[in-house]
Amino acid sequence: MQRRILFRRLFLLPALKSKTPTPIRLLIRNARLASQARPQLPFLSTPLAGNHQFRYLTTERKRWLVREVYLGLKFTAYAWAILGFTVIGYWSVQQEWLERKYPTPHEWGFVTRLRFRIAKWGPDRTDWVETDWVVIGEYAQNVIERLEDKNIEGAGLEDLTEGGIWIDGVGNAGYDITAKSEPWRRGYYEALMLGAQAAEQLDDQVVDKTRHLVFPASTVVGPSNPNPKPIPFGAEKAPLEENCERAYAEPETFYMRILTTKGFSSRQKMDAALAYASWLDFKNLPEAAMRMYDWALSLASEGIPATDVPYDRRSYILQDGARAPSTNILNALTALAAHKARNEDISVALPILVSILRARRSLPEPSAKASGQPFYQAEEPSESPWTAGNVINTVKRLVAPPTYPPAPPSGESPPVRDAKERCEEAALNLYIGEIIYASKGREDGLAWTREAVDLAEEQLHKLNPFDTDAKQTCKECLTSGLENWAKMAARLAREEREKEAQSTPTTSTWFGLWGGDGKREATAGRWAAEEAVVKERTRRAQEILEDLEAPNTPLSSVFAA
Repeated sequence: MQRRILFRRLFLLPALKSKTPTPIRLLIRNARLASQARPQLPFLSTPLAGNHQFRYLTTERKRWLVREVYLGLKFTAYAWAILGFTVIGYWSVQQEWLERKYPTPHEWGFVTRLRFRIAKWGPDRTDWVETDWVVIGEYAQNVIERLEDKNIEGAGLEDLTEGGIWIDGVGNAGYDITAKSEPWRRGYYEALMLGAQAAEQLDDQVVDKTRHLVFPASTVVGPSNPNPKPIPFGAEKAPLEENCERAYAEPETFYMRILTTKGFSSRQKMDAALAYASWLDFKNLPEAAMRMYDWALSLASEGIPATDVPYDRRSYILQDGARAPSTNILNALTALAAHKARNEDISVALPILVSILRARRSLPEPSAKASGQPFYQAEEPSESPWTAGNVINTVKRLVAPPTYPPAPPSGESPPVRDAKERCEEAALNLYIGEIIYASKGREDGLAWTREAVDLAEEQLHKLNPFDTDAKQTCKECLTSGLENWAKMAARLAREEREKEAQSTPTTSTWFGLWGGDGKREATAGRWAAEEAVVKERTRRAQEILEDLEAPNTPLSSVFAA
């Protein structure tokens, strides 16, 4: 067997040595293959040491990139959706809060109600450094235009005469809105009054037509203003006179629109006339203001026979034994007396105010039914907000739209001597105190002012926390009374110290270290003590004014109006 194997190896050895070696096939781009049937593809080649080639886009990497792009788009869409829903939710909650704070008529369109809410919110906004009356005026003007457009909100409006009435310097007169509902008419009135308020604030503003920017008229460069005021640092360049026009309509445009519109109540027209008269007083036009006050008084006396008018038509003094004056007459006479006092006609203003104060003090007391708590306080308050009634009421407030408030009193009947009227009495005391103090009756004027402060502070302690009108009236009266009282007492104390310094002899000492000065400082006068009392009352009143708002429970404070 071994011999056979040895002979086989010897026989095959020469054959193996005679054959040439077969070259190795390398999977490279430039390799020479024995057969050209198979194509040479770059991604199938084997990289060499000197030629660095790699496959960057593999199948797995493609799938990974597609998934990453998909996830990126997916999470980006989620983020934008969350942000969008958050903004929409915040905006919806804000509009709900504004609707409850500044209600709008439900029959108006969505855009009109939205712009009206923003316009009414403008003067009360706390996120503005200062009130932007340009924005408020634009929104108010837009709301008025939509309400007067018969194709939008003004369906049913009628001109007073065919073709309307044009008033020189004012424009078109009002409309006949008697076909509209009371909420629509009230909302239209509020929009006009807000437009008039914006017009008063923008009376000295001009707009640059080339840049659509609003500037004070005192900064305009032109022949009519040879000494323009400088523009604040960082502001736009001062406008040229030829490029400027009035930024907003004149206030009388809105006031006369109210006074000439058929469908407004006598009280609404009277309030507009009083506001217009106050504006004329501010513009130093006393004669025109007096005519407007007379117009307001005639509006307040509508429906009263000439023989039953409770005031004298010449002196405007309320007569004793006459019928009880209405709320409108009392307000109109008070404003007229203030106008007389501002124009230094004290002999006429003081008797009018005294007669009004006497009439207010003789008003009937409110009945027990009228002085009771409102309907939302009929039940005993619960210590826990998580009662069934509180939960149901809160759900109703969140789900149901807020109801439009009822119409305010017409003011054609005499008022009752409730908390608000007592605060009006305190305001009258302030007026009388100022007039008497200015007419050299300083002690009497200070006494009237002190009485007004006492009455206003007393009413603030007794007020119902839900009686917002009376609370606001008493708050303003108390604040103004304390300021007047402090100024009066400070002036009298200063005069008292000067008089004492002139009458008391002083002894000269070395370096002024001792002497008669210490003796004078030790004896405080009457008005110095009064000044200290005013400071203490002011400190105490601040605590009252800060605690006026009743704390809300966690549940009832949601969307609280």
